[in-house]
Amino acid sequence: MQVKTLALAHHFVSPPNPIFRRQHFSHAPPHFRCSFFPSKLCVFTPNNHHSRFITACTSPSQELVDDNQEFTSENESKSTSLSLSKEEEDEEEKVVEVKREDLANQSVWNQMKEILMFTGPATGLWICGPLMSLIDTAVIGQGSSIELAALGPGTVMCDSMSYIFMFLSIATSNMVATSLTRQDRNEVQHQISVLLFVGLACGILMLLFTKFFGLRALTAFTGAKNAHILPAANTYVQIRGLAWPAVLIGWVTQSASLGMKDSWGPLKALAVASAINGIGDVILCRFLGYGIAGAAWATMVSQVVAAYMMIDTLNKKGFNAFAVLVPSPNDLLAIFELAAPLFVMMISKVAFYSLITYFATSMGTYTLAAHQVMIQTFMMCTVWGEPLSQTAQSFMPEFIYGINRNLPKAQMLLKSLGIIGVILGLLLGVVGTSVPWLFPNIFTPDQAIVQEMHKVLVPFFTALAVTPCILSLEGTLLAGRDLKFISLSMSGCFTLGALVLLLVSSRGYGLPGCWYALVGFQWARFFLALQRLLSPTGILFSENISQHKLEKLTAA
Repeated sequence: MQVKTLALAHHFVSPPNPIFRRQHFSHAPPHFRCSFFPSKLCVFTPNNHHSRFITACTSPSQELVDDNQEFTSENESKSTSLSLSKEEEDEEEKVVEVKREDLANQSVWNQMKEILMFTGPATGLWICGPLMSLIDTAVIGQGSSIELAALGPGTVMCDSMSYIFMFLSIATSNMVATSLTRQDRNEVQHQISVLLFVGLACGILMLLFTKFFGLRALTAFTGAKNAHILPAANTYVQIRGLAWPAVLIGWVTQSASLGMKDSWGPLKALAVASAINGIGDVILCRFLGYGIAGAAWATMVSQVVAAYMMIDTLNKKGFNAFAVLVPSPNDLLAIFELAAPLFVMMISKVAFYSLITYFATSMGTYTLAAHQVMIQTFMMCTVWGEPLSQTAQSFMPEFIYGINRNLPKAQMLLKSLGIIGVILGLLLGVVGTSVPWLFPNIFTPDQAIVQEMHKVLVPFFTALAVTPCILSLEGTLLAGRDLKFISLSMSGCFTLGALVLLLVSSRGYGLPGCWYALVGFQWARFFLALQRLLSPTGILFSENISQHKLEKLTAA
């Protein structure tokens, strides 16, 4: 039986199954017998990348049953075929234009409400990681100033270095989401298996690096003046290093769920992990007296539990998160083309934060301990802006490259993200600065450390307040796949920032000088990204989008 399917202009995307492909006949079809008309027709639209089921208005009395009738001429068959006429196509185009105008005319207030509803659950995902390190900082700081100072280089080796592999997380979300729009579950499973192998391989390499080179790296990082904190820092790093494979596998499975538009499953896993970490810190450090080693064991166990729960969440969706597949050269090339610029961006950012801690280690134990409190508080606050970047990466591509391409809508979305970023930045700046200013005893009772903390409150606020806006702008650039500019601008900011850090450290400006260098780093990122987006040739204003670029984007 040959079936002619309905071809919707500008809306219909043919799935891989060949039964849905449009067929053209040069002659009348043969005898046609059908006992019933399908009650549901699956149509895939690019607007929301989900399947819609259209119920046919065919009652049992309208069944197409006829034993003897046949089509008598080619003209008659063409007149009964389910194809759109020229007038209907024009009508469809008018409907699309009306929808575009409605989107463009949507109020900023309504758009902001939609953004907040989308970013709410995602916020918890970004909070849990820094929250674990902040819990360690608060618990350890109540017991020993030396161990609190040791957390500085320890968290750089464990937490900051893990953000180097953020490219793996972003690549997973992008590739899984792209495959799901084609309704190809086999391709999704293949990509998850390949990325799991990459994550596992990177995790094992980092485990071996920590085991055999961790102490050397810490020695080079802390310097000869801080040799007394090396035993505590190495203990923390060696225990936390056991969780490297679980951490990176957990990132892949978490990002796969986010690519499937599921944020609640990973959020539950990380909420349980944070609870385990907090309870473990209190029991092992405060009651059993294990100190920094107890904090490391609590964090390590929580990370393993989180990874297992995220694997289980993915398995419940019908995928096998235990299947690991060695990637082919083509798989590696696809990952590399997407991940390489992201890797440069992330490593530049992480390297600059690590450099600040490196220069702080040469300023004494109290200064290093104060910096540890402030930088962990800063990282805890900055993650509240990460959902704005995720929102831009989720919504912008449709308006920049999609079938409903609408640059005014994209510009309005950026305006909404900017307004939310300004409000959130001021709120985070006030709250984040108030905690170490008014309640420093939460972290340490040592007044020498508290005095060092209060010296950097002004640059702390200035650097933190602009961060949500930066993340909104950079998320938009990521959505527009302006990866070359992001990698070059971030590496340029790192180079200039490193020179400034070297200058302020050699001139004896102390910890405030390092934090003012961070202010310059943050505001340079802001102005560069803003100038790029507002440029007439930028992704939000240029109408010249070549087909080659679109095809390359789809392939990625």
